[in-house]
Amino acid sequence: MTDMNQVVLEKVTVNIGVGQGGQPLENAKKLLEQLTGAKAIHTLSRTRNPTFNLKKGEPIGVKVTLRGTPAIEFVKKALVARENKILSRNFDRTGNVAFGVPEYIDFPGMKYIPEIGILGFDVCLTLQKPGARIKRRKVAPRSLPQKQRVNQAEAEAYMKKTFAVNVV
Repeated sequence: MTDMNQVVLEKVTVNIGVGQGGQPLENAKKLLEQLTGAKAIHTLSRTRNPTFNLKKGEPIGVKVTLRGTPAIEFVKKALVARENKILSRNFDRTGNVAFGVPEYIDFPGMKYIPEIGILGFDVCLTLQKPGARIKRRKVAPRSLPQKQRVNQAEAEAYMKKTFAVNVV
């Protein structure tokens, strides 16, 4: 396999959806910054939903994007919290992997913080092959050839090889 066909981890997005603003949102932001060591940003609601008392543009969650070595280290710890098991349905057709950690106290090195309570978080991994930038660049963007896209089998093989994950 050539270097251009090697699957690499582009980024890891860690997300906590709270569904409301105020103190619960600030607690989630504080927790996410402790987990990742990076600055968390607010995610905004896209639509108005009167049933849940949401307005468009209102902050309802927090997220952090990690790249490089911090991303790999975070994924290793998050997989320990999941007992190194990922379901095959957690992989999509385009090389993305997503899984959740139900309680942050399962994460290695974290202890229960009474003022935060119990929160879970989602971890989303974006995998790609070198050269995938051609579809996102500003000048002369092109469609990505089929052989340059990551499929589910390649994503599963990458996770097994890199993180020693059991896919069930």
